[in-house]
Amino acid sequence: MPRSTTAYINLDALRRNYRTASERAGSARSMAVVKADGYGHGIARVASALADVAPKYAVACIEEALAIRAAGLAQPVVLLQGVHARDDLADCERGDFEPVLHSEYQLVWLEQGGYAPRFWLKVNTGMNRLGFRPDDLPAVMARMEKTGAGRRLLGFVSHFACADDTNSTMTAAQTAVFVTATSAWPALMKSVGNSAAHFIPGQPLFDWSRPGIMLYGGSPVVGKTGPELGLEPVMSLEAPLITTRVVRAGETVGYGGAWVAERDTRMGMVAVGYADGYPRHAGTDTPAAIGGRRIRLIGRVSMDMLAVDLSNAPKAVEGDPVELWGRTVGVDEVASCAGTISYELLTGVTSRVPRTYL
Repeated sequence: MPRSTTAYINLDALRRNYRTASERAGSARSMAVVKADGYGHGIARVASALADVAPKYAVACIEEALAIRAAGLAQPVVLLQGVHARDDLADCERGDFEPVLHSEYQLVWLEQGGYAPRFWLKVNTGMNRLGFRPDDLPAVMARMEKTGAGRRLLGFVSHFACADDTNSTMTAAQTAVFVTATSAWPALMKSVGNSAAHFIPGQPLFDWSRPGIMLYGGSPVVGKTGPELGLEPVMSLEAPLITTRVVRAGETVGYGGAWVAERDTRMGMVAVGYADGYPRHAGTDTPAAIGGRRIRLIGRVSMDMLAVDLSNAPKAVEGDPVELWGRTVGVDEVASCAGTISYELLTGVTSRVPRTYL
């Protein structure tokens, strides 16, 4: 039989997090961001679980939009990265996908005719990844008007660079740039609000917010965990304890002898490693849990295993499930110990870990 390493996905928690996002969005509607395979949770199951509450989805690319349609869901889907080939515009028109156009070549494809999906324009307000500069927007809009493409334009999108940092003034500056840049077209919709923006007091979210990581219980705010923001963990990554032993004082554990026992210590090996998506750089003292009791990692994470100190769980035996992150140990905590963010951990759980939906 297969090993029992599993990512348990709580779809009720997902739905409650979406409701939290909607409440925090105020008068704005919220499109559920389900890109990157639903942040590692499974795009079809995540989108289906939100089908009766989310009026619109957002993804990165057309493959993800097609996966939503393959799941039998009919809501409009925003393509945040736009289209990567002219023929993708045909799929957008047929599938009711709304690409976010951000570059000259995409405008040329639109102007060449034949396909007329509804679309958004991205405004570069300071992130400097994608989008038209504010100074270029009047010319772009005049061009849309001349070619008739503007009749399918839904509105404007931008993205915040520092909304996760409550001490940064950049979000307010970007908002001001966005308002000024789009003021000549008040009838068109606007969308700027990522997850972090939902937690900035007084931050306008305009017509559509775009909650992503907060739907999955991860924190979008520096220095805060998901539960501290009122969010519930959706994924619980668990793996079995496959052996226990007593390491004597002075002995080492794992590659490089990176951990040395200061005293006789009961330890265990857990059947999960970086090939499953657990972060290799999570080292000694990274928290885990067994039977609701917090324990800690010791030594280096291997490809298929990692070691834990069982001093705080003296009754643990082989076969017991170890929570790597979930309700007892937050994914944000593990990410902090590994020098990364919860986004990377959740999207990095590999395909050899089955998802079980609760």
